Amino acid sequence: MRHDFEVMMEFLRARLREDEVAARALNPGKNEDVIRLRDRVLADVEAKRRLLHWVHEIPWVVEDKPRSIVEGALVNAIASVPLKLRSPVAFTLLASYVDHPDFRPEWKRIVGETEIRNRDQERTP
Repeated sequence: MRHDFEVMMEFLRARLREDEVAARALNPGKNEDVIRLRDRVLADVEAKRRLLHWVHEIPWVVEDKPRSIVEGALVNAIASVPLKLRSPVAFTLLASYVDHPDFRPEWKRIVGETEIRNRDQERTP
């Protein structure tokens, strides 16, 4: 699964680059709706990149600063969250690109399972 996951992560990064390039290419002129849309797409791309970064490598681990014992334990606990538990974030983002020509057929099963799981979680109080 790890190799396939890396391929999927690169697919997502490439789609975010495409979204960013397309948003930056917009020439909204004075159309405030287009300006807001462009800015929202750019903010969305940045938020998704942060989520993917969290999925792939937990950023708190690389910080090099003194920590209290409690803070260190908390950082280590967060860092020990296995990829299996973080990966649904990437699977959820993947669903946005199901119609892309480079989307792999085997990912449809993953996207479908994630959507079903998300719906079931929304229904439980």
